[in-house]
Amino acid sequence: MRPLIGCLVLLIAFQASAAQRVVSLAPSLTEIVIELDAADLLVGVLDGGPRPQKVLGLPSVGRYGQLDIEGLLSLQPDLLLLWPGSVSAAQRDQLKRLSIPTYTAEPHTLNELADQIEQMGERLGRADRGRQAANDFRQRLAALRERYRRDVPLKVFYQVWDQPLYTVGGGQIISDALTVCGARNVFDDLTLPAPQVSIESVLQRDPDVILASDAALLPAWKTWSQLMAVKAGRLFAVPDKGLERASGQMVGAVAKLCRVVAPDR
Repeated sequence: MRPLIGCLVLLIAFQASAAQRVVSLAPSLTEIVIELDAADLLVGVLDGGPRPQKVLGLPSVGRYGQLDIEGLLSLQPDLLLLWPGSVSAAQRDQLKRLSIPTYTAEPHTLNELADQIEQMGERLGRADRGRQAANDFRQRLAALRERYRRDVPLKVFYQVWDQPLYTVGGGQIISDALTVCGARNVFDDLTLPAPQVSIESVLQRDPDVILASDAALLPAWKTWSQLMAVKAGRLFAVPDKGLERASGQMVGAVAKLCRVVAPDR
């Protein structure tokens, strides 16, 4: 009986230590909480675009770069979920001084994202659900890698904006998503998250495919396509905006990306 009693004590202690009042400081982290069936633990969210149905009625603690510290404290959270890019450096320092338990998520690869889904499950008292979701994510990712693998990767330019011209750097999760599809970000040598580049530098790197965050950005490239390997038929808009949100749904968005970038597979 003693081993059984010991296990029960550990289980009770774990449940007591799991977060009960959670504030999410990024829409992507809010999505993960919902995917882990833990939306009931959320008491506030940081806004950034349309909210999922399950959190429509929750208090707001601000928007990207504009965190309402007073409003956050009034919710008495026992766990903050933080994506550093959603909060200014000064306010991140403020949060540190408040000594509220914080889980920081900033995945640079899809494998890191899977690990963080599992870790969040543990912090939210949903360890089994977290392991299940993370393992499913990993298995689907492995299948995509196998299906779309190429000995010579396709060269892809990923356009974030046009004036000025921005792309994604090599350390970003979108860049890793391209590798799953048998492709390579032509600016994967740049370390900034969203570096500014020139049309001349894009032409020099001669991409096979151009992806843009919005279809309205693509027509301008048709005038340049004769100077690159890319042809007018290889200009694509990102097929799913979920590619820009690091949550469990991202593996589905990557699958759509692969079908667009490499339809021959």
